[in-house]
Amino acid sequence: MYFSAQQIADSTRRYPINEVRCFSQSQSQTSVFLSHKHTDRTLMLQVKAMLERSGISVYIDWLDAGMTSTTSGKTAEILKDKILKYDKFILVATNDAIDSKWCNWELGLGDAAKYAIGKIAILPVKQGDRTWNGSEYLQIYPTIEYEDGESFFSNGTRKSAGAYVVYHKERENIYIPLEDWLKR
Repeated sequence: MYFSAQQIADSTRRYPINEVRCFSQSQSQTSVFLSHKHTDRTLMLQVKAMLERSGISVYIDWLDAGMTSTTSGKTAEILKDKILKYDKFILVATNDAIDSKWCNWELGLGDAAKYAIGKIAILPVKQGDRTWNGSEYLQIYPTIEYEDGESFFSNGTRKSAGAYVVYHKERENIYIPLEDWLKR
């Protein structure tokens, strides 16, 4: 099931955002570029905290002192370089992000650089009953989903509670614990 904004917020309440350790790229095994809509800042800090608990370096453009203050071609160059530099690409798919031209542009760059090597995922954040009509292309990407520990795999084994990267296959979905995927 998709994460709700409330589930992400609840996961970071146990670890206050200001207590999350910061990791430089040289210290951590994996780095992640977070694509998002700027109107979702609070949610992005919560997602960042959730990922950093796994020892992951997370890039958010508006936290980068080297980022230009107004959008321009230079902004696009910086973002392109960052997407290529960071190991993984995650689009935090809120309603606003799906509608954003910048997020869709970033997704295209992330796709070109990371899709074939399994280093791209979508984190759909459920906001109401939106189905993203017109954005069906998002279905080709693995999704980051939350399992509550109440459902089962097709072989009868209970799914442990937690976050997974889910590869949607024709016959059966493949579930990889998020922490394992991040450290690959």
